[in-house]
Amino acid sequence: MTQAGRAWKYGDHVDTDAIIPARYLNVSAVEELARHCMEDIDADFAGAVQPGDVIVAGENFGCGSSREHAPLAIKGAGVSGVVARSFARIFYRNAINIGLPILECPAAVEDAESGHQLEIDLETGQIRSLSTGRVHQAEPYPAFMMEIIRAGGLVPYTRQRIAEDQVS
Repeated sequence: MTQAGRAWKYGDHVDTDAIIPARYLNVSAVEELARHCMEDIDADFAGAVQPGDVIVAGENFGCGSSREHAPLAIKGAGVSGVVARSFARIFYRNAINIGLPILECPAAVEDAESGHQLEIDLETGQIRSLSTGRVHQAEPYPAFMMEIIRAGGLVPYTRQRIAEDQVS
């Protein structure tokens, strides 16, 4: 699974309120969440992000409350993945659960600037900057997590497994 897109770079401690402001937590439609993604820290993001783009961030991305709305808003906006120095633990789990690829790679974060073109190979954990030519290595996903990502999240993965069990 290789994905490519433009980088949107943010700093350290981007919390879930910055990703999707609390005033939108009564919204459940992913399309509506996507329209408000990052709006309090980057008013241009939701209107300019393109399918396949990548969020790049510093330490502790997704800190704050444990709301699933944050990774849903990012995925709904068309972002193909997030590369950060580190992630808040609950955000990491929520992202995997909804099928949003995320990778920890401090070197890739250092190298990237907003607007750079990045290519991410989820199978190998390789992050290539098409803008600088540099290649960085993140820890690849274990096989079972890659299956969840490929399926689009934990719920589709579970449904797929149930269907496979019923056939056999």
